[in-house]
Amino acid sequence: MSDATSTPGSTSDGSHPRMPTSYPADAPGLPGATPDDAVPGLEPVTVGAGPLAVEDVVRVARDGAPVVIAPTALDEVRRTREVVRALAGDSQPHYGVSTGFGALATRHIPVDLRHRLQRSLIRSHAAGSGAEVEREVVRALMLLRVATLATGRTGIREETLATYVGLLNHGITPVVHEYGSLGCSGDLAPLSHCALALMGEGPVRDADGALTDAAAALVAAGLTPVELEEKEGLALINGTDGMLGMLCLALHDLRELLVVADVAAAMSVEGLLGTDDVFAADLHALRPQPGQAVSAANIRKVMADSQIRESHRTEACTRVQDAYSVRCAPQVAGGVRDTVDHAARVAGFELASAVDNPVVTPDGRVESNGNFHGAPVAYVLDFLAIVAADLASMSERRTDRFLDVARSNGLPPFLADDPGVDSGHMIAQYTQAAIVSEMKRLAVPASVDSIPSSAMQEDHVSMGWSGARKLRRSVDGLSRVLAVEVLTAARGLQLRAPLAPAPATAAVVEALVAAGASQPGPDRFLAPEIEVAHGLVADGTVRRAAEAHTGPLA
Repeated sequence: MSDATSTPGSTSDGSHPRMPTSYPADAPGLPGATPDDAVPGLEPVTVGAGPLAVEDVVRVARDGAPVVIAPTALDEVRRTREVVRALAGDSQPHYGVSTGFGALATRHIPVDLRHRLQRSLIRSHAAGSGAEVEREVVRALMLLRVATLATGRTGIREETLATYVGLLNHGITPVVHEYGSLGCSGDLAPLSHCALALMGEGPVRDADGALTDAAAALVAAGLTPVELEEKEGLALINGTDGMLGMLCLALHDLRELLVVADVAAAMSVEGLLGTDDVFAADLHALRPQPGQAVSAANIRKVMADSQIRESHRTEACTRVQDAYSVRCAPQVAGGVRDTVDHAARVAGFELASAVDNPVVTPDGRVESNGNFHGAPVAYVLDFLAIVAADLASMSERRTDRFLDVARSNGLPPFLADDPGVDSGHMIAQYTQAAIVSEMKRLAVPASVDSIPSSAMQEDHVSMGWSGARKLRRSVDGLSRVLAVEVLTAARGLQLRAPLAPAPATAAVVEALVAAGASQPGPDRFLAPEIEVAHGLVADGTVRRAAEAHTGPLA
């Protein structure tokens, strides 16, 4: 996925809102941290007082919220650093302190080479390639690495942690590349590019997004490059932070898009002269899948008080059942909701974790472990790509029904003003179909693959980073498919005049019209209208328009 690929919450060119201006390096508490009043309207996210929440990750990654470290966390960081210092002089080998790494762990490293060992680790592992990863992803993974460092389980020095926080709070974003992580032993290459910036090396982007070198950016921010000591190189790169950060961003976006999916489904059911009887609460109680009940309730609320729906609640309507894409909308969207909830549960466990190897245990032992393996995260990233593709597929089928005179119940072919002269929304559905087809390809699991590395020491890997990258593209595709359905359903509702749609769906149509889309009439340049609709889906306008009449939708 290139930088030009946008995601929900991003601008159209794939960038994200400008980071706040730099913060004072001498702020109270932790050097590089930010006092509560440094950025009006942006409350800081406190790390180390308990597990972060998904929304904390979003606030730092997208909104630029400042980060502060809890004092109790700093106490633990100082305490466990002393454990590592004690091991540095031990004659017994300790992985990552006095040995090489991976398949080279049998090499004992003399004391005078141990600082070089840590620098060499970062430089050699900063081996990514390909397109530059989005700023929000890099900030998310940086925050999550800070969260693990702040647990005290890594043996990091306080100064190193402070500088990492300083990078975040000054909006300095290391350049991280698309390829390089196998999702085991941590997201090694992405995290190494970030650690390289801590050392004052490699390219970064400043708070305005300008490309510069790390040394200059650190000087401008009043930060001192870190001279890594024993264990610190490993502590900076042995985590699932990249894939977890992308999971958190996807969970946030999917929860928003699920509400839009229900709004879009309601608009389509109404515009296609479908029945809302099948969304009755007692029917869904017969199959107590929790997400299904939520989706059905949303659709009922959005369709409430629709003149269009009431117009065919008569004996003259001979249709007994709607098509599956109409009738079964809650079952599919509900299944997606339940999968998102499962993924959020896994993310919650990860957000409460301290992932490193070796770790300093609370009782002072330094132990090797396998917690860096990304399998739990990789699996749910793949699950989410599967259900996003299915939700998009159902949305596209509803759109297609609007365009076919044999199935649209009285609407003109392709919703065209003068069919034959005009093509209406014919090619908008092609665009949907192309996206859905790609989403199906993206739904092929990454986590079932494994390519051994490090001379067979790392002989089973998760590919979680790859799963996360394709999920980002899939989430973006879902937002665009739903935008086309909303735009097409709005045209269908307009063509049902003089019958009035439900107040909630009418509000969505009005929002589209106000933004310059969904005006019935002869064919116009349609791509800009699709982009307008996508923007209204991504920024929450569609949801807010409906909720102004329904109240909060779940």
